[in-house]
Amino acid sequence: MARHFQYLILIIFLFVSEIKAQDAKFDSLVTSGIKQIYNIKFPEAEKTFRKLIADYPNHPSGRFFLAMIDWWKILLDLDSEERDEIFFQKLEDVIFQCDELLKKKSQNVDALFFKGGAIGFRGRLRANRDSWLKAADDGREALPIVEHAANLDPNNVDVQLGFGIYNYYAAVIPEEYPMIKPLMLFFPSGDKERGIEQLNNTAFKGKYAKYEAQYFLMTLYYSNENNPYKAEEYADMLTKEFPDNPVFQRWKGRIAAKKGDYFAASLTFQNIIDKGKAGLTGYNVPKTKREADYYVAFQYFNTNKLDSSMIYFSDCAKISKQIDEEDEESGFQVNAVLYMGMINDLWNKRDAAILNYKKVLDMNEYANSHKLAEGYIEKPFKK
Repeated sequence: MARHFQYLILIIFLFVSEIKAQDAKFDSLVTSGIKQIYNIKFPEAEKTFRKLIADYPNHPSGRFFLAMIDWWKILLDLDSEERDEIFFQKLEDVIFQCDELLKKKSQNVDALFFKGGAIGFRGRLRANRDSWLKAADDGREALPIVEHAANLDPNNVDVQLGFGIYNYYAAVIPEEYPMIKPLMLFFPSGDKERGIEQLNNTAFKGKYAKYEAQYFLMTLYYSNENNPYKAEEYADMLTKEFPDNPVFQRWKGRIAAKKGDYFAASLTFQNIIDKGKAGLTGYNVPKTKREADYYVAFQYFNTNKLDSSMIYFSDCAKISKQIDEEDEESGFQVNAVLYMGMINDLWNKRDAAILNYKKVLDMNEYANSHKLAEGYIEKPFKK
C-alpha cells in the first residue's frame, strides 16, 4: 500500500520546468548540462550550471539543475539517505529565489515553473522516504503553481510531460488499486490515452524534457502496460544517448529478460559489471551489482556453464544477504540459493544441494520457491 500511495504522490507534482530561451549561449549551457546529468557526468554538470548561475544570476534554472545533480546521485542509490539534506537545502534555495522574482513580477512564468518543480521534487523524495503527509502537502502546494504557469504558456511542449504523467496515472491507479479511489476525489480525473499522447509528444518534440518523457514511457510500458517490446524502443533511445547511465542500462537489461531474451539481458548486465570494475559512477551500488550478477548467472546456467553460473549466483546471494532486510529476503536471494542447489545437484553434490534447498525453505516464499525446494529435496534436480 505504501508503494502504491507513493505513485499517487508522484503523479500529483511531477512535471518539467519550462525554460525561456534567452539566447543561444543560455540554451547551449542548459542543454549541455542536462545531458551531462543524464550521462552521470556530475562534475562536468556542476561546472556547467555554476557558469549558468554566474552568467544568468536572475534566472532560477541554474540553481534548479544543480539540485537535479543531487537528485540523480540519490537515484543511483535510493537506499542511501546521505544526500537528502543537501538536496532539500538546494531546493529551498530555488524556492527562495523564485519567491523573490515573483515579488517583482507575479506572472513570471520561469519563477512559477521552477518553484513548482522544486516543491514537487521535495515531495518526490519525501514520498520515497515514506513521509506521506509532508509529501501530500507538497503535492497540494505544487499542482496549482504548475497549472498557473502552464496557463500562461499553453504552447510549451515540455510541460506536457507532467500533465501526461498525471493523466496516465490518475486514470490507471484507481482502477488497479480501488482502495485509493476515495483519495482521487480531491484531484482532477485522469485520461490514460491522453496521458500517453502527451508523453509521446514530449518524448519526440520536447526540447529539454524529452529524455524524462522517454524514461517514463519506458517504465510504464514495462510495469503497467506489460509491453516490453514497446518499452525496449525507449530503452534503446536512452542507452544510445546515455551509454554510461546505470539506471537506463538496468532497465534495458530487465526489459530484455522480460522478453525472454536472456542472452541480450546477460550482455547488458555483464557490461554493467565491467563498468563497475572500471569504477564508473553508479555501477558499484550493491543493488545494481546484485541484479547484474543474477542475470549473468542465469544465462550461464541456461548454457550449461555451471562453474561461472555458481560464481555469479554465489555473489548475488552474498550481496543480497548484506542488503536485504532481516526476514525480508529478496527474490534475488531466494532464487540464487535455489539455483545454487540445482547446480550442486547437477554436480552430484547432493548434501550441498539439500543444504541450499533447506536454506530456501527457511526464507520467505518467493513465487513457488518452497514447492520447488521441497520437490528437489525429495528428488534431485535434473535438466
